[in-house]
Amino acid sequence: MSRTPLDTVEHAAATPDVELPWAELGLKKDEYERVVEILGRRPTGAELAMYSVMWSEHCSYKSSKVHLRQFGEKAPENDALLVGIGENAGVVDVGQGYAVTFKVESHNHPSYVEPYQGAATGVGGIVRDIIAMGARPVAVVDPLRFGAADHPDTKRVLPGVVAGIGGYGNCLGLPNIGGEVVFDACYQGNPLVNAGAIGVMRHEDIHLAKASGAGNKVILYGARTGGDGIGGASILASETFDDAKPSKRPAVQVGDPFQEKLLIECTLEAFKEKLVVGIQDLGAAGLSCATSELASNGSGGMRVTLDDVPLRDSTLSPEEILMSESQERMCAVVEPDKVDRFLEICDKWDVIATVIGEVTDGDRLEIFWHGGKIVDVDPRTVAHEGPTYERPYARPSWQDELQADDANKLPRPGTSEELKDQVLKLVGSPNQASKQWITQQYDHFVQGNTVLAQPEDSGMIRIDEASGLGVAIATDGNGRYAKLDPYTGAQLALAEAYRNVATTGAKPLAVSDCLNFGSPEDPAVMWQFAEAVRGLADGCQQLGTPVTGGNVSLYNQTGEAAIHPTPVVAVLGVIDDVARRTPVAFQEEGQLLYLLGDTREEFGGSAWSQVVHDHLGGLPPKVDLERERLLAEILISASRDGMIDSAHDLSDGGLIQAVVESALLGEKGARLVVPDGLDAFTFLFSESAGRAIVAVPRSEEVRFNDMCGARGLPATRVGVVDGDTVELQGEFALPLAELREIHEGTIPALLA
Repeated sequence: MSRTPLDTVEHAAATPDVELPWAELGLKKDEYERVVEILGRRPTGAELAMYSVMWSEHCSYKSSKVHLRQFGEKAPENDALLVGIGENAGVVDVGQGYAVTFKVESHNHPSYVEPYQGAATGVGGIVRDIIAMGARPVAVVDPLRFGAADHPDTKRVLPGVVAGIGGYGNCLGLPNIGGEVVFDACYQGNPLVNAGAIGVMRHEDIHLAKASGAGNKVILYGARTGGDGIGGASILASETFDDAKPSKRPAVQVGDPFQEKLLIECTLEAFKEKLVVGIQDLGAAGLSCATSELASNGSGGMRVTLDDVPLRDSTLSPEEILMSESQERMCAVVEPDKVDRFLEICDKWDVIATVIGEVTDGDRLEIFWHGGKIVDVDPRTVAHEGPTYERPYARPSWQDELQADDANKLPRPGTSEELKDQVLKLVGSPNQASKQWITQQYDHFVQGNTVLAQPEDSGMIRIDEASGLGVAIATDGNGRYAKLDPYTGAQLALAEAYRNVATTGAKPLAVSDCLNFGSPEDPAVMWQFAEAVRGLADGCQQLGTPVTGGNVSLYNQTGEAAIHPTPVVAVLGVIDDVARRTPVAFQEEGQLLYLLGDTREEFGGSAWSQVVHDHLGGLPPKVDLERERLLAEILISASRDGMIDSAHDLSDGGLIQAVVESALLGEKGARLVVPDGLDAFTFLFSESAGRAIVAVPRSEEVRFNDMCGARGLPATRVGVVDGDTVELQGEFALPLAELREIHEGTIPALLA
């Protein structure tokens, strides 16, 4: 790559035959030829750098955007939606003049290369997206997937990822309130490190990423630009993971949470004084992204002098400066008469800030270096008019055989002793065991507004102390379900997150997603992706929860082995008064346990089939979104009106897993009885969707039954909170002490 200022726009026009390393930067031959066609000449080295990172899969969504359009085309009418897809993060109205912004993104490949920094900078990046919308970040969540729990490399990756998330989030003073941890051999060599964040603001404080107003100044502020992360997320996440390719190991970004904390406070003070016209964080693609997107979204052009960018390494070439993904940096557009005050605020917070350019009345993005013009492009062609691929996709030849391998036909326990042993095996399995070893490394209660956090069904944050107004968030995804049927699997992820929000008493409002899949160049993977997007778009339309934004992460595979299709869905909900929340833990002995919803023989993709038989086959549970909506309405009403004291959704592991978790959290046992029409095995292990277990005070039983009956929701009394065992009448009784030892001992033993 050129390291000389001589490769100016003028020089490029005069030297059309100069060879440029377009393939090394991840561009295809036809993509490079299109760049030449757009410019009417060969690109300069700096222009090539910008197009290569901005046209990468990670930044341009070139393989996915033809399918993602469904989120807009099928978007339900929703008065709460204030800012939708296309900005740094979605924004919803939660009442009382408050708006909440939230988003989930991936940092998968960087976290495998360097677990601590990969995960830490994933948190930092998603938090800056929240700041860029004008909000104060209030919480983070982290949906994680790792390889087999007993694989040696899991011991390398998991502790580093967890330490990175905890180290960065804790230093920022942000509570970690939710997420999940899943182990599966399909993620070996390709962990999924998804990170989400929530921010709160007043309606009038919403900011957008646009550069408008000729003469307004472009200010780069935050950390100095270094060589770490050159092309990091943008290129690293845009091809199949393969150690043999040199482009697969660029330097992973290095995070500094204390610098980010200063950046947060500095930015929020500038917002408060109305100093900012437009703003963009520097994440994937760095300055290439910030300058091209701000200019593209604005009403004019932009002129930037790259010499003015504060550097940590004076030897960096202009191409490297444009591609660097050094962390803790943002770009603001500020009116000339407010620049001095903006710089004063930055200085107060010890944040480096430099005017690097200005908005012009033209339509070009022009970048200068050592007096020469090295970039002269239409910013839209960089930021928004990259390639669009209609990738071929086809239902894989093995799908029918997979679905025909029916998990419902697997051998079932024949005696009470076998039934008990399988309960213990399930409760102590890595995916169903307590994740306390992981979550205790995160601060859940910093800032003093956390109402619910792991292992609750959803995290909940109070956003107004006077009224008790709060928001809840849940993230869910089941790659095993999606492997069996990606359309249904995506809807099950949506349904579970929706249900988890409702069990706490909050009303689901909107969705963000992180769609993790293998190589889009594989027609089978592309079919999985297309089906999952279709399923999620249809599901959100039916539930009335618009997709506000999110992330697509492709090329999650090593060689030919792709991960299970893993759409992770985050649902945000609102609750009028957090004092009326419903926890998972059993609260009082003597309360009656009611099973809400219908239980069927549905074991495809189930935890039981995985733990007991190491099996994946058949069909996932059926989805009934109208039933999910009804269940949510009942749970919210019962929570608000004091009819239930605890609630837990039924998902992975079925009813017995939910009861054990509620019993251990509340330190109170349960006596269960198999209801008419079910056998003990199906009652305990079925993963039928649209269900929850609730604890009803005896004084509320009649009122609760009347409400469920009037609304047509099946509600079956299946037990009582009582004693210090979990007992299934006529089958077994398991002491809480034994269950706790098995449930809480698995993860520490695996990672010792």
